[in-house]
Amino acid sequence: MRDLASRLPSSPGFWRSPLRGPRFTAVLGLVLLVGITVLFVTGLLSYAAYNPDLDPVNDKTPGKGILGFYLFAWPTDPDWLYRLTQGVHVTLGLTLIPVLLAKLWSVVPRLFTLPPARSLAHALERISLLLLVGGALFTFLTGVLNIQLDYVFPGSFYPLHFYGAWVFFAAFVAHAALKVPVALRNLRAMREERDDLVSPRPDPPTVSRRGALWLVGGGSLLMFVTNAGRSFDGPLRETAVLSPHGGPEPGNGPNGFQINKTAAYAGIDPAETSEDAWRIVVTGRTGTVRLGRAELRRLEQCSAALPIACVEGWSTSDQWWRGVRLRDLAALVGFEDDPPDVFVESLQRRGAFRSGALRANQVADPRSLLALDVNGEALSPDHGYPARIIVPAAPGVLNTKWVARLTFGDL
Repeated sequence: MRDLASRLPSSPGFWRSPLRGPRFTAVLGLVLLVGITVLFVTGLLSYAAYNPDLDPVNDKTPGKGILGFYLFAWPTDPDWLYRLTQGVHVTLGLTLIPVLLAKLWSVVPRLFTLPPARSLAHALERISLLLLVGGALFTFLTGVLNIQLDYVFPGSFYPLHFYGAWVFFAAFVAHAALKVPVALRNLRAMREERDDLVSPRPDPPTVSRRGALWLVGGGSLLMFVTNAGRSFDGPLRETAVLSPHGGPEPGNGPNGFQINKTAAYAGIDPAETSEDAWRIVVTGRTGTVRLGRAELRRLEQCSAALPIACVEGWSTSDQWWRGVRLRDLAALVGFEDDPPDVFVESLQRRGAFRSGALRANQVADPRSLLALDVNGEALSPDHGYPARIIVPAAPGVLNTKWVARLTFGDL
């Protein structure tokens, strides 16, 4: 009977790695304390960048209530803001995966401790630990699947990741409040304290704890190197071998830069985007106007050098866009001095974000365009021909392609 008990995960003798110990766990925990805090803050910024309170089409997380307390009008300066915050969010999340897995491995004996609760405080700690582990695995997994464009989870990525992140971070804060003082004490101690993580009958070591930490650090460095390049162009992009948008640009010439959705995927019919057939409908205070590409070219043409940055963490370098300023289109329908919000609708038939809303500050920015050309050439069908939105610092999905209608007014 005693031999059987020693073979159960609840037995201290079951876990025999000599690497586990309070100091090893403390180092990993403090790295995660800093990293996950940055990850959570940049995640909140990513959500704010969608201006989710502007219009329901921008918000895929209904019922958020007080969880939207921090929202603000997303700025247009600097124009690389979303490229930076989302690039940090995704790259840091991937870089932390080896650290997270090592930390979970280091404390796995505590998941099987019996009795389940020795006191109310111990019960709360165990509950927070279960929420922490479950929330971490769920949040990181949905994030990785989204980066890989593998939407195999049920429902929309946005509410799943949003609510999962809040559950995870709440458990993380509770766990940190309990464990950070202990971790700091373990790091300051001259000799390692014995606790429930230290095996009473450890196996012979095959690597030192310092070596194990170097191994974890090496894994994080590998994740960084094989993913960070997708935020850059040129040779660095080809190092992003684990990312769908790593490697060389998809083609040559002015339109040879990254996309997510092709015209074929979006269900765009070439017949309705031809020069003769396509007209954009612009509606506002004084009525409606319809403009083809020829009429749009007779309006004042403006240029802006702006990147495209997507929620998956990839981005392009600045592309040179040319077209009509959104605020000039607003002036055509009665908003000469005070451009308002705008609701943008696309010809797109399949996929999310067939429409989107932009705030007045985004419309008013002189770099916000209804673009007709890019890098000196007409837009290709995959980049939004006959016209697309381009706005500084906005997430890629709000730079709507194949635009059919603009409705200006308070949303």
